[in-house]
Amino acid sequence: MSAATTSGPHRSRPGAADRSGPGGVGRRDLLKLLAATPLAAQWAAAPGAAASPSGAVSRPVSAPGIVKPLPPGLFTVRGTNAETDVAAFAGTGRLTPADRFFVRNHTSTPRLGESQWKLTVWGSGLRGGPVEFTYGQLRSLPSVTRTAFLECAGNGRAYYDSQQGQPVTGTPWTLGAIGVARWRGVRLADVLRRAGIDDRAVDVMPRGLDDEFVAGGVGMGRPRRPMPVAKAMDDVILAYEMNGEPLPYDHGFPVRVVAPSWVGIASIKWLGDIEVSATPLSSPWTTRYYRLFGDAYPPEGSAPLTRQTIKSLFECAPGTAFEAGRIHRLTGRSWSAAAAVRRVEVSTDGGAHWRPAKLRDTLHRDSWVRWSADWRPRREGPAELLARATDAAGNTQPVTSVHNAQGYLFDAVVRHRVTVR
Repeated sequence: MSAATTSGPHRSRPGAADRSGPGGVGRRDLLKLLAATPLAAQWAAAPGAAASPSGAVSRPVSAPGIVKPLPPGLFTVRGTNAETDVAAFAGTGRLTPADRFFVRNHTSTPRLGESQWKLTVWGSGLRGGPVEFTYGQLRSLPSVTRTAFLECAGNGRAYYDSQQGQPVTGTPWTLGAIGVARWRGVRLADVLRRAGIDDRAVDVMPRGLDDEFVAGGVGMGRPRRPMPVAKAMDDVILAYEMNGEPLPYDHGFPVRVVAPSWVGIASIKWLGDIEVSATPLSSPWTTRYYRLFGDAYPPEGSAPLTRQTIKSLFECAPGTAFEAGRIHRLTGRSWSAAAAVRRVEVSTDGGAHWRPAKLRDTLHRDSWVRWSADWRPRREGPAELLARATDAAGNTQPVTSVHNAQGYLFDAVVRHRVTVR
C-alpha cells in the first residue's frame, strides 16, 4: 500500500476563538453532531464478502461486527468481542499474528478507505484552529516502530467469579484479551506539535470512527478517552502498520492509537479526531467505565484507570490431559505494565511448591516474556498449574486480586486446571 507524499497538514477554517471543533463548529455542537451521525457511515464498504485492506476477499465473519474469520481453537466469541484461546499463543513467537490477535469492539468494525480518511486535531489547547491530516500526510511524517502489548482492562475478569467467588459485570474474559505486536506509525507528540499544541493544554482525547455505543438505552457517543498531555507527548504513537503490514480492519485500519502499558481502551481504534483541551476532559470511558468501584474504593470510584497490571498464562487449554510418568514441557507467557518481568515461578501441585521457570526472551517492559518448565506428573487425576511473575519494579502476582464491581485489572495467580491420566 503506497502513501502519497504531500506538503503537510493544513489548517481548517477557524471557528470562534479557540473553542471551535473541526470546521469551526462549537465544541458542544460538534459533540452532538458526532454522536448523532457516526462518520464511519460515510465510508462503509458495500455489503458482501469482507475484504482486507490489500483487497483480498476473506471468509465470512464468525461474530457480529467482526471482519476476520474466528476459527474454533483460535478464538472464543464473547458478544461483539473475540478472545484468543491461550493455547493459540503456543509457537507463535513473541509477536502475536494478526489472525489470532484478540478483538475488542464496542459496536462493529467499520471498513474505511484510506483515500477518504482524515484526522482532525482541534480544541482549546491549540494555538490556532483545527488542523487536518490526510493518510498520505500522516505517513509522510517521520515514523517510529515499537513492540508493545495491547490488553483489555478486563482481561482475567472471569476469575473474580470462578476463582474468588466474587461476581462482576462485563465481558467474561479469561486471559486471552491480550496480544503483542510490532506497531509502526508516527509519534502523537509530532502530530500535536505540527497542529500547534499550546503550553496551556492539559488533556488530549482521541475519538474513534466506529458507531455510537449505546448501553441500557443511553447513547454514549463514539468511543473516546482522554489522556494527560504528559502521556500523549511521551510514548504514544498513531499506528498504521501491525507486524509489518497495514492494520487489519478489526485492529484499527487506517490509523489507531497505541498507548504502551496503558489499558486497552486508551488505544482508540479507527482514529478520526483528537481534541486538545486547555481544561480537563472526561467521557463515559473515564466516569462510568474504566475506574474501580466497590467496597475497597470511594463512593465515586477510583481515579480513571491508566497503567495495566501483571499477569501470567499457560499455553495450554484448561482441561488439557497430560500422561502420567512422562516429561512434559509446560510453556507460557508473563507480562507487566510497570517493568519488564524478571522472574517467573511455576507450581504443578496447586501452589504447595514453587520452582523457577526458564525465561526464553530478553527482558522488555512493554512486551511479555516467554518461559518454559518441565513437568513429570506422577499421579492420575485433576491437577492445578500455577505461574507467578515478578517484574523489575518488585511487583509480584498476589494470591487474590482486590475486588471491583466491573472486574478490571485482575492480577492474581490463576489456577489453571488440567488432568493427568
